[in-house]
Amino acid sequence: MSNQNKNNKAPRSYMKLFKRVAITSVALSTLVFGTVSADTKIQTVYHVYIDGQRIGTVDSKDIVEKVIDQKVSSLKDQYQGLSLVADNISVVEEQAFLPAFNNETASKKLASELKIAAEAKAITVEGEPVAYLKNEEEANEALKQLKLQYVNEDELNELEARANSEEPLPALAEGQSRLLDVSFEEKVSILDKKVLPDQVHSPADTVTLLQKGTLEEKKYQVTEGDVLGSIAADHELTTAELVALNPGITAESLLQIGQELNVTAYKPFLTVVVKKEQNQKETIKFETKVNDNSDMFKGDRKVTQEGQDGEKTVHYEYKMINGVTAETNKLNETITKEPVAEIIEKGTKVVPSRGSGQLAWPTVGGYISSHVGYRWGRLHKGLDIARPSNHAIKAADNGTVVEAGYDGSFGNKIVINHNNGMKTIYAHLSSIGVSVGQTVSKGQQIGVMGSTGNSTGTHLHFELYINGALKNPLDYL
Repeated sequence: MSNQNKNNKAPRSYMKLFKRVAITSVALSTLVFGTVSADTKIQTVYHVYIDGQRIGTVDSKDIVEKVIDQKVSSLKDQYQGLSLVADNISVVEEQAFLPAFNNETASKKLASELKIAAEAKAITVEGEPVAYLKNEEEANEALKQLKLQYVNEDELNELEARANSEEPLPALAEGQSRLLDVSFEEKVSILDKKVLPDQVHSPADTVTLLQKGTLEEKKYQVTEGDVLGSIAADHELTTAELVALNPGITAESLLQIGQELNVTAYKPFLTVVVKKEQNQKETIKFETKVNDNSDMFKGDRKVTQEGQDGEKTVHYEYKMINGVTAETNKLNETITKEPVAEIIEKGTKVVPSRGSGQLAWPTVGGYISSHVGYRWGRLHKGLDIARPSNHAIKAADNGTVVEAGYDGSFGNKIVINHNNGMKTIYAHLSSIGVSVGQTVSKGQQIGVMGSTGNSTGTHLHFELYINGALKNPLDYL
């Protein structure tokens, strides 16, 4: 009678199966009690283990290989291009007298519990696998495509060609830029790994995964009472982060019930660092110098020298992290065209009868009850100002009184010539406090608000003319 191994745990020295089963022969001693027939033969059997747990015994290793081949074959169409293998399976060979085995039971259990894995290449970040691809070529292609999210292919190819050359870098011409480096901030490597076939992705999906940290974007549907702040808080985001995840909305946007928002907080697995240099032309804005001129009237300005922008070339070095500029260093600059300053002469000469061109409000407060424009079928030529703090009417600027008296529908009216092309009219006054030929200064009281002439109530009718053309006083007050 044999000393048969009946433990459920596999011996420590078993070998794992991947496509074919490796058989470990185990030498067992046979204890004989009594007389053994000469016709009794020693038989070889095979104990099958998955993840170290025995699932059955068969009398031929071909049975195990057949189950593995059938399961791998059934998945080949679904996972085309992948190298599929049996995972965590081992077989221990035993030779014994009259051993116990059941091929059918062991085969069925093996078929139901057998796990098929894919031999893949893992992209690891700081030692942790984060993405799996069919082979090393696709893994390298995914890493390249991730870099191409931030630089163009011509730049990348030129950088790689330069890395293999010992020629010194030529100076950049004006307007030229050059890629200096594209790298990952983290330590990246490609290693062999056996994983579930569903975990193996294409290079395109891998780029998305590495860039966003996920392939599945969570969506939230707006319900009644939702606001951006509450939605962001519920998904562990700030309002600014939620807005950034949803182009087209702002912090002030009005949400609609049923509207879908992206609430996935992206956490990239890899950080792409790009370094570039650029030699670019820039404009040097000209300065404006203003000189006081006592020979010119106050309010007058004259350009005596036209300004001209200058030009310079500036050599910059940039560092960008995931497409966002993190550092800008100016290496040097060269002025190619000096700017020419604009020179303006500004008059300071004050003449009591000449206005500055900047009008003062002609009443003590009040509000505009009617604007310049058409009303009641005809043009209203001035501003109507009513309800001031008091009824004093003031000269809008320095000038000479050219009219002062009653004028039909205007009632009591004053006209001031500011001797700079401007003329102002003040109408419907209750009384006039100046006379023709009198010089007045800005802010000086010239009359009292009233309702004389064609008027519906106490107010000032105020008109402005420049070189004879009617203007809206609001543009000059």
